[in-house]
Amino acid sequence: MYNILLIDDDLRLGGLLSQYFQQFDMKIEHALKPSDGLNKLAHKNYDLVILDVMLPEMDGFEVCKTIRKSSEIPVLMLTARGEVTDRIVGIEIGADDYLPKPFEPRELVARIQSILKRSANSGHIKETVLRFENLVVDKELRQVTVNNNVVTLSSMEFDLLILLVNKPNKVFSRDEILNNLKGIDTELFSRAVDIQISRLRQKLKPYDYIKTIRGMGYTFSAKAS
Repeated sequence: MYNILLIDDDLRLGGLLSQYFQQFDMKIEHALKPSDGLNKLAHKNYDLVILDVMLPEMDGFEVCKTIRKSSEIPVLMLTARGEVTDRIVGIEIGADDYLPKPFEPRELVARIQSILKRSANSGHIKETVLRFENLVVDKELRQVTVNNNVVTLSSMEFDLLILLVNKPNKVFSRDEILNNLKGIDTELFSRAVDIQISRLRQKLKPYDYIKTIRGMGYTFSAKAS
């Protein structure tokens, strides 16, 4: 049974999704306010957060930023604002996917299942700890350290790093990356890859492990240790 946290001020939505999700082996807990949702996250383990943008106290973007300061839990954002700009902002701050309202519950379930599958499959290669110079990637713990300091990555950023470090020096095109990291709206695909690469590079500084191969894509370049 997957435990899902819904942070949304629509009381009716929580009840509807709770009933619907039962048939997919998912249990929803509902927080009507960001403060309640963050408190639940601090005291209980969840597999994924469904986060609305339009909230009291603070908007969903601020909530997502707060979550990302201490957790890589997958975050799927919901909003009545379906503009491309808003979706890009969601991805830039660490959301794993973005679904505009109104939506079909079955599509929401499909997106959640895709995110959870990515998270589960990212550690299926035999070696669970990979070491490259000053970088250590623990796939089982989903933990990354640079110079022995833990780096907090979003679920999407971690999955992207795993894709690259599993095949050092292989050049991945944007299409290959997208095929492996499904879940982002198609119209955002090209921009989303660049955003995730840029965010990952920033978090791995001062080292420049991810190289851009002009006209081809991206590659991970570091010596295994």
